Amino acid sequence: MVGEMYRETWVEINLDAIKHNITQIKEILPQETNIIAVVKANAYGHGMVSVAKKALESGATALAVAILEEAMILREASINAPILVLGYVPAKHAPLAARHNITLPIFQKKWLEELNQYQFEHPLNTHIKLDTGMGRIGIRSTDELINLIKEIDNNKNIQLTGIFTHFATADEKELVFYEEQIKRLEELLSIFKQHYTKDVTVHIGNSAASLRFPESMHNSIRFGISMYGLYPSNDVRAENRVELLPAFSLHSRLVHVKKIAKGDSISYGRTYIAEKDEWIGTVPIGYGDGWSRHLQGMSVLVNGRRMPIVGRICMDQLMIRLDEEIVIGTKVTLIGEQGNEIIEMDEVADYLDTINYEVPCMINERVPRIYVENGKNSRGEIKNPKL
Repeated sequence: MVGEMYRETWVEINLDAIKHNITQIKEILPQETNIIAVVKANAYGHGMVSVAKKALESGATALAVAILEEAMILREASINAPILVLGYVPAKHAPLAARHNITLPIFQKKWLEELNQYQFEHPLNTHIKLDTGMGRIGIRSTDELINLIKEIDNNKNIQLTGIFTHFATADEKELVFYEEQIKRLEELLSIFKQHYTKDVTVHIGNSAASLRFPESMHNSIRFGISMYGLYPSNDVRAENRVELLPAFSLHSRLVHVKKIAKGDSISYGRTYIAEKDEWIGTVPIGYGDGWSRHLQGMSVLVNGRRMPIVGRICMDQLMIRLDEEIVIGTKVTLIGEQGNEIIEMDEVADYLDTINYEVPCMINERVPRIYVENGKNSRGEIKNPKL
C-alpha cells in the first residue's frame, strides 16, 4: 500500500534486490528450467502487485498464489502472465478462474465430477497436485492418479497443463525423507507419463530444493522465500550456493525523547523500571502494525547503534532506551541496515522462536510499502542501495 503517509513508519521494498535474487537462481538452473514466482500472502508481506511485475520483468515466466482472491487481484492489476493457485478452490468458482485464465490444482475425482454442474466459457487450465509426503493436499496413490487422469480425459472443460508436488524437508541437513519423496515422485510421474502423453509443466522445487539441487528440478521451479532474499533455513544458508539480498526493511522515527529518573517505569504493567537516570525514545509502531509484543527486549537501530525496546510494546507505539539524548525525527530501523550494523529478518525470527517467512507477513497493511528501484523510492527520494 503506497499513498499519503501521516505517521512516519514504513517498509522499504528493494525491487532491485528482487531482480538480483531471480538473476542469481537463473545462473545455477539449467537454461530450460523456468521460474514461477510465488507471490502469495501479499508476496510474503512485500506487496503482491509490485513484486509480481518486477519478478516477471526479471525473468520469471509465471506466478503462483495461495488463493483465488490473490489471483484476481493480479488480473485486476492487468498482469496477464500465467497464474497458478496452489491451494484448494471450491469447484463452483472454477468457471470464474477459467474466464480469467487462472490455473487451479486438481487432486480429487469428486471435485472434477462436480465441475459438470457448471457452464464454462473457456476450458479450465489445471495442474495435478501430488502428495509425496507433505501430507496437506494431493494425490497419494497410483490408483487415485490413474482414475483422475481418466476423468480429465472425459471432461471437455479441463485442460491439463502441469503436475507438481511439494517437499517437506528440503531445507534440512538430513535428506533421508527428501530422498523418499523424490523416489515416490518418480514412481507417480512414471505412471502419469504412461497414461498421459501430452507435454506438461513439471514443477517440484521450492526455494530450498531449487538452491540445493538445481539440476533435478524438471522444467520449472517455484521461487518463493529466496526471491525475497531470505534463506529457507540456516542449513541452506550455510551451503552458500547463491548470494541473496534481502528486499524488506522496516523503519520509523523518534517522535518523543525524554529523560527519566532511577525508579521510573515504562509502559503497561511497569515491567521495565529504570535502574538509573536514562533517556527514553518513543517510536510510532506497535502490535497493531504487526510488531509483536513478544519483541520487548529486542534491539532496534538508531544512528547505527543498537538500542533495546523497553517496557511492553503498545498497540501503536513502543519505547526504546537511548544511550544519549537524540533528536526527535531521527530514523529508527527495526529490520535492515544502519551504518555498520544490521538487524536481519532471521534475528527477529529467532527472537520470536519462529521462521523468517512469518516476520514480513506479520507487518500488516497499516504500514505502507515504499518501493525502491534504480536508486529511487516510490516517493521520488534518491536512495543509495548496496547493489
